[in-house]
Amino acid sequence: MKGILTTLLLVTMSVGLSAQFGGFGGGAPKIKGKITGIIIDSISAEPIGYATLSMKKSGKKKILNGALSEDNGSFSFTDVSPGIYEIEISFIGYATKILAKVETTKKKPDRKLGRITLVPKAFLLDEVQITEKRALIENKVDKIVFNAEDDASIAGGDATDVLQKVPMLSLDMDGNVSIRGSQDVRILVNGKPSGMFSTNVGDALKMFPADQIKRVEVITSPGAKYDGEGSGGIINIITKQSNIEGIAGTVNASGGTRQNNANVNLNIGKGRFGFSSNGSIFYMIPADAIVEFGRVDDSGQSLYSLDGITRTSRIGFNGSASAFYDFNAYNAINTSFTLRGHSFDRDGTSTGAFGPLVFDRTSFGGSLNSGYDWTMDYTRKFEDSDVRELVFAGQLSGNVQNQDNLVKDILTGGDILRNDIIDNEGDNQEITAQVDYVQPIGKTKLEVGVKSIIRNITSDSRFIPDNNRSNIFDYDQDVYSGYASYNFNLGKLNIVTGLRFERTVIQGDGEVIAQRFSNSYDSWLPNFAISKGFKNFRNLKFAYSQRLQRPSLFYINPFRNTADFANITQGNPLLDPEITRQYEVSYNTRILGFTVFSSVYYKRTDDLIEQFSFSELVPGSNEEIQINSFNNVGINKSIGINIFTSKSIGKFTIRGGGDVYSYNAEGTVNGQALSNSALSYRLFTNGDFSFSGSIKMDFFGFFQAPRFTLQGQNPSFSIFGFGIRKDFDKASIGIRVIEPFSANKAFDSDIQGDGFRSISKFSIPFRSFGLNFRYKFGKVNFKKRKSRIKNTDQKSGDAQGAQGGIGRS
Repeated sequence: MKGILTTLLLVTMSVGLSAQFGGFGGGAPKIKGKITGIIIDSISAEPIGYATLSMKKSGKKKILNGALSEDNGSFSFTDVSPGIYEIEISFIGYATKILAKVETTKKKPDRKLGRITLVPKAFLLDEVQITEKRALIENKVDKIVFNAEDDASIAGGDATDVLQKVPMLSLDMDGNVSIRGSQDVRILVNGKPSGMFSTNVGDALKMFPADQIKRVEVITSPGAKYDGEGSGGIINIITKQSNIEGIAGTVNASGGTRQNNANVNLNIGKGRFGFSSNGSIFYMIPADAIVEFGRVDDSGQSLYSLDGITRTSRIGFNGSASAFYDFNAYNAINTSFTLRGHSFDRDGTSTGAFGPLVFDRTSFGGSLNSGYDWTMDYTRKFEDSDVRELVFAGQLSGNVQNQDNLVKDILTGGDILRNDIIDNEGDNQEITAQVDYVQPIGKTKLEVGVKSIIRNITSDSRFIPDNNRSNIFDYDQDVYSGYASYNFNLGKLNIVTGLRFERTVIQGDGEVIAQRFSNSYDSWLPNFAISKGFKNFRNLKFAYSQRLQRPSLFYINPFRNTADFANITQGNPLLDPEITRQYEVSYNTRILGFTVFSSVYYKRTDDLIEQFSFSELVPGSNEEIQINSFNNVGINKSIGINIFTSKSIGKFTIRGGGDVYSYNAEGTVNGQALSNSALSYRLFTNGDFSFSGSIKMDFFGFFQAPRFTLQGQNPSFSIFGFGIRKDFDKASIGIRVIEPFSANKAFDSDIQGDGFRSISKFSIPFRSFGLNFRYKFGKVNFKKRKSRIKNTDQKSGDAQGAQGGIGRS
């Protein structure tokens, strides 16, 4: 009996202790697991990074946990107790998705949801037709996306018509693009560099058909994995070249009073193999431009004047082919080849006065740009992780820019002042090799890579009859780089930090001693970004980046272009690279049904590269000519803000916004201390209206205020246009109208130099009407492949001069 009482006492004590302290050994363990999955686009099957997820108990309102998806679309909820949950997934531009009754149990605490599709708002489909239109402009954590294929008003146009409608982008009269006022921009095509943008960006964009563009991505704060160049940002043009299962294609043709183009796209896919090709031609009907140029001294007395008419025309082609093969789920190879060419002809007559000389000028000028890009990638994935990846990539590029000028000046008495042939041939060859590796580390991700770019450029200048001025200039530029980027979450904060190192080795060799030089420099380029997502699509982000801008051959080519003997353009081979540091805060939200994207930034640029004009005395004369070259003019400190908003009311959607930024530069050039402070801005609006499911109308308009330099200002620019499109089962037809209320546009610039002032005026027909037809055939099941090559490492030229070219992205 005593033994039984003792046993009962011990049991009672143990139960009491268990209730108070959790029992011996902590009692039964609390089983916790995780819920994982991958979020993808329902149309393209591409992963959706930075989607917002929230989890709560089924039938409850309190949110228990939140997360953001990774770059590859994967997400994970950890420390999940057994139970039934509801998960909500949302991302701007996609329909919100709710996963109900997601259950975990003690026996199966881990739940793999697999691939979860989000439907773009443009593709909320039933079995028959599209029922809701996708957002024309989407804001993602690292970029702004403009879905060009959804805009009827660009049909029959070129790439400039597309880019001028993208938030934060602006174009000048020559088609040169800038991001928030900076032309230090890198342009990629399908994530890859293209030599077509290596010299004259404006000309290249004009021969790129708008109907070939699917969407445009704008990246204002590129990370360490991008080349250090492009201090203004990166523009990635995604074309409609895609790989499919089966056979599909499109035929597009447009004709009008200004522009005409046609392109054919063919895609073939079978199993693990895919092939895609595209061919396009472009022709601009000749137009007569009125050109006026004048230079006066400080007292207002004329030093030089030239007035006349120049007839301009453009023609070009672009062809590409790409193929991929997936050996298995872990090994794939991808290759692509692009061939291009376009010409720009300028024939004019004018009357000029230079000092006591009065003359009539006849000129015939033209430029021919042609080139190719061949890229090949090998991708190795691994069984232990969907994130882990190793990529080897290589690219071979070539680009040629030839300029031919024939100029004849005849004095009023009939004597020939000059009869010159002025030619320049620029040839660029480029070899790129790189290796990229992505390693997951728990819930974080580490990206590392190395890259080398070997460039060889030759500029051959010929002058007839004065052959003594002819010159051959060789320029080598080699860039060796490595980077590391780390992506991790700290609570509900997403953080990306990275560091890029670049070593640049350059060497020049010409027939003039000043053109023989060599130099090398090292650049350490850090970047940091932190973002936090909130409910209702709100997002707050801070980013810092340091980047550089190397001058391309457009800026350093010593070719002395004397097509206008009193207004000469010449490069500067001794330029240093620009260094830019940028701080940016962005915030996105919804207010009263309006979607608002906004950002504020501060940018400091050292060794700022700008065109600089100065006077040069003509030997044996008291007359002075104007030399337009390039210099590291000083420092620019810029503060800016940009806002974009959109609102849908029934079948009507309107968008609008603008950019305001300061120019605050100072420096010393040729012993002359200069400074200039000004405020510039850009305003834009666009919208669309659906008359029915198959008839749509779009409109757009924008105004770019004058942009400033240390010596003055460049012209302002504005444009308005609209389009209407009727869609059929496999075809569409549309009309496009640009500037219906203004037949011509005038562009004025004003430059103040030491002892002179130059004013130029340029007027050209702008009103245009066009008709577009599109036909689709075959089956559409997209499987996209991209190269890892992104040569974004040079400051390319614009259309303000015509010099040789250098390859860059």
